[in-house]
Amino acid sequence: MRRTRRLLAAVALACGLIATPAAGAAPYADPLADAAPTPALTWSDCADGFQCSTAAVPLDYFRPHGRTIDLALIKLPATDQAHRIGTLFVNFGGPGPSGIDRLRARAKWPWLFSDELRTRFDLVSWDPRSVSNSTAVRCFGTEQEQQDYFANFPEMPGDTAGEPAFYAASRDLAQRCGQRAADLLPFMSTVNTARDLDLLRRAVGDAKLTYHGISYGTHLGAIYANLFPGRIRALAMDGTMDFQGSATGHGNAGNTLPVDTRQDVATGIAQTFGQFLDQCAAAGSRCAFSSGDVHAKWAALAERVRRQPITITQDGAQVTYDYSALISAAGDLSKPDGWPALAATLQQLYDAPATAALAARSEPYPDNSTEAFNAIQCADSTVPRNESTYSELAVSEDQRVPYFGRLGVFDMMSCAYWPQQAVQPYPGPWNRPTSAPILVINSRYDPSTPLAGAIDGVHELADAHLLVVEGAGHNTMYVHSTCAEKAKREYLISGTLPAVGATCGIDAGPFDA
Repeated sequence: MRRTRRLLAAVALACGLIATPAAGAAPYADPLADAAPTPALTWSDCADGFQCSTAAVPLDYFRPHGRTIDLALIKLPATDQAHRIGTLFVNFGGPGPSGIDRLRARAKWPWLFSDELRTRFDLVSWDPRSVSNSTAVRCFGTEQEQQDYFANFPEMPGDTAGEPAFYAASRDLAQRCGQRAADLLPFMSTVNTARDLDLLRRAVGDAKLTYHGISYGTHLGAIYANLFPGRIRALAMDGTMDFQGSATGHGNAGNTLPVDTRQDVATGIAQTFGQFLDQCAAAGSRCAFSSGDVHAKWAALAERVRRQPITITQDGAQVTYDYSALISAAGDLSKPDGWPALAATLQQLYDAPATAALAARSEPYPDNSTEAFNAIQCADSTVPRNESTYSELAVSEDQRVPYFGRLGVFDMMSCAYWPQQAVQPYPGPWNRPTSAPILVINSRYDPSTPLAGAIDGVHELADAHLLVVEGAGHNTMYVHSTCAEKAKREYLISGTLPAVGATCGIDAGPFDA
């Protein structure tokens, strides 16, 4: 009976049903993670100066000594071990892509991890539960089956005619994942990943967490900050969101609006696309789409493709753009260094003759990032489950935010059909007092995490401070700012925050020579 009472108390605390301890008491710490054993890490060389390891963590934290799953980790050791502060854990966002692959590719990007930062910290990333090299959610029997499936997945519907096929495919994906990964899906939430992160912190021997979360990684950071508020040494979040809005929505929004509609991502895309067009026009010959009135050219191109698709040759292959493909391409603005290529594509489409028929498109999907995205995102967020809600919103959102409104409506469609037992968003609280202030960085124009959402997220947290980067694009991984890296570095190393109201410029524009 005593054990049952303890378990019920742990459940209540974990769900936020029992009040936070009074002032003067020990800071709250998630009891389910604290009951789990610390994983043992054995690091081994895995090329190019990196070391790799695997951690065993509970699948179900309500059964801390039951079945375990594997988490794959990668580390780049600090270059000055004598003056090493500790470990800097990094989540690069998504969710879904491999943290191992991204750290291996990006650890030496100086605008992301300066030499000064790499001198003082071991950089560690990992594939969270459900992702790639860790225990992964896989919804297909073979890689070829997966690739064929996604190559034929319908485009986001540009009008009502395309909705039935898109709904059917999104429902089928949710059902496939529910059948093939039924034993994993109920445990893939970011709440459990935050518990995993605390176990990894213990495993590397750090008394408190030093963390850099990017995009989705900020959601993980915010949940960690509220499950383990007394264990934060420094927490830098880059490309931030409205955390409650993402998880359950404000008021009844979780049942009436999709995640990115209530986050107003469409406005963020539209504002960033406006920056793309304005900067293209200002760049002149350095931007392929710059001749004439770029805003009028875009409107004419969108209307033309809405009536009939256009085929062009790209990289030696025939590629056909219907309206959905055009809007998806135009809305893919996270990486400013890709803007010149987007401009070239738009000009090529603008100059091309009309196409009689729509050709099939095919793209390879060599990993499980799409399945993992859904496994995590659909676990983390309450969304409407009625197709008519999405159909109605597609119309009203396109009227509110021309061209891009429907992107925020349809971009997580499979979540509307996700197995209900696997939908377990963090319910709050979001404002437990933390042992250190939190640094939040956001671009002025961000197509994925708009600045308005970042401001909401700052207000939701107990002690967060905002630094705005005066540029366009998604987070400083892609919007290069030496100033922002220096501010982040000083905060992570010494705890020094930028001045209130401070902003940072960018190193160069996307069309600069």
